[in-house]
Order: sequence, then structure tokens, then C-alpha cells
Amino acid sequence: MASMQTECLHAARARLDRLWARGTEFLGCRYAIMGGAMSWLSEKHLVSAISNAGGFGVIACGAMSPAQLEEQIAGTQALTDKPFGVNLITMHPELNDLIRVSLDAKVGHIVLAGGIPPGPAIRAVKDGGAKLITFAPALALAKRFARLGSDAIVIEGSEAGGHIGPVSLTVLAQEILPHLRDVPIFVAGGLGRGEAILSYLEMGASGAQLGTRFAASVESIAHEKFKKFFVQAAARDAVPSVELDPRLPVIPVRGLVNEGTKKFLAHQAETRDKFLSGAITKEAAQLLIERFWAGALRRAVIEGDIETGSVMAGQSVGMVTHIQPVAEIIQELVDQAVKALAAREVV
Repeated sequence: MASMQTECLHAARARLDRLWARGTEFLGCRYAIMGGAMSWLSEKHLVSAISNAGGFGVIACGAMSPAQLEEQIAGTQALTDKPFGVNLITMHPELNDLIRVSLDAKVGHIVLAGGIPPGPAIRAVKDGGAKLITFAPALALAKRFARLGSDAIVIEGSEAGGHIGPVSLTVLAQEILPHLRDVPIFVAGGLGRGEAILSYLEMGASGAQLGTRFAASVESIAHEKFKKFFVQAAARDAVPSVELDPRLPVIPVRGLVNEGTKKFLAHQAETRDKFLSGAITKEAAQLLIERFWAGALRRAVIEGDIETGSVMAGQSVGMVTHIQPVAEIIQELVDQAVKALAAREVV
């Protein structure tokens, strides 16, 4: 019986390897599990830990300068000889320089996120020999990005942490996976277990991207208060930011409810009243709202201000039950997928 179970597990593992073979080949790693690019968190320590554990780490450039990015890439390369990528925001004023820094450092995969990538940026990545990854919130855009030169696409559901779109991964996967086979597609948003990853692989995905579970890992540089907040939170605690008045739009960001969340609502109400009374212009009001969270993510992640800081987290935070090493998290995800496949053979 024991030998039969072992054989089933080996066969299941081989089946999993076949299911995400396109993703592992594209990324150049053992497991087609990408680390989500999280500002302040996805730096050299976490990125190298994910890559060393067989996944694919991604540096979150965010608002870094070219010099800062260069330092992070060099630091990551000093900690791992495995492949990793760099996530660049398309609206960054020094985007071209950031691409050049990445290419000069021989980074093999560049993610252009936060909007439709400009043509010159796409050409620079492609001409420089790197593989281009983009985010697509709809089938039409996914097809467009593939035509423009994306080598792979991430579809991220609204369950994710941080800036989110309006559609869940469950729906996005049904809309996109059956209809786009030209490039590898990685699913993201709300993923916390291997069985869920397996289900999307069987629908046609080439791999998955996770952020929230890695944010609370041992190797994450996040403050211990930040990590413990994740452990204590339930899925329902990770909610999108609320827009009080459509005349003063708020970019939806999913995070854990705290005093800062409540103060943001009060701030919106106060700012709206000033605008309606004519005390300030609409532009000034919009700026006041957008600046409310300035520096709040760093306060939460680095300083441990989980009361008024921005604690960005996906709904999978409910599956963060303790602080684990990255390698343990990845192995757990793989084992869950393998056991789910093996169980079918036993039945």
C-alpha cells in the first residue's frame, strides 16, 4: 500500500510538472510560482528567497530611482544565481532609464505594470533581449498585449491586495484562459492554496502569482507587527478603499481595515464639503484625497504602524495562519496540488 501511494504521488508530481511546464520553461525556474511585486516588500531578500526556493521572485521597483533599482538588482544577484524579474510602473518618469538599468544588469524578465506600456518601452525591452510580461484586466487587452509583443501575461483578480481592478479572478480566468493560447498566462489574486493553483492550471494557465502569503514570510523585511496583523486577519478584513463621492474618485486599493481606513472616510467627507462650499477647487480636493495615503504603506511595512498606515493585503490573508519561511510556503503549495492530483488516482 505504501509503495502504491508513493507511486501515485510521483505520478501526480509528474502531472503537475506537465501542467505548468510552459510556465516553468518561460520563467526558467522549478515551480511556476511568481512572487507578486509588492512595494517596500519585494526587495532583494524576499525576491532571492523566492527564487532560491524554486519560484520566481520579482523586484518591485515602484518609485525607485535608476540608481536604487541598480542597487537592488545587484543585491539580489549577490543572494541568488537563479532567475528573477523586475516590475516597472509604466507611469514612472524615468521608465526608459529603469529599463536600461535592468537590461544592463542582464535581468531576463521585465514586467511593465500600471497601464498600457508605451511603444518605445516595449521595443526597448524586446530589443534588449529580455522577456516582456504585462498585466491584462480583460480579454481584449490581453489579445492586444500579445500582438504588441508581450511574451507572457498576468491576469489579476480583484481579490488581490494593493491596487485592484473590478473583476474577480474566477471570472477573468473563464473569460480569458479558454480564448488566449498565444502566450503563457499567469493567474493572480486571492491564491493561497495549491489546489486553487491546480484548478487554474487545468483551465489553461501556465502558472500563478502570489503576494500576500509571501508578505508574511520569515524572509520578508516587513515589521513584525505587520506580519502579525496578517496572521490575525480574516479574508473579510481585506477590503477595497471606499469612494465617498464619484466626483472625487478614489483608486481602489485592497487592504486591512484599521483606524487609517476610518480616517480616510472622514477626510473624504471633509474635503468634499470644502469643495462643495467653494472653499477649494475640484483639482485641489482631488489632490488632498490622493495625498492622504502618502507614505502610509512605508509606515505600515517598515515602521509597523498598522493603525494609521496602509496595510495592503489580498483576501488570501485569511490563509496566512503563521509566519513561515518562503521555501516552506512554496513546498506547501506544491504538496497541496500534488496530493489533490494523487487523490483522484486513489479514488
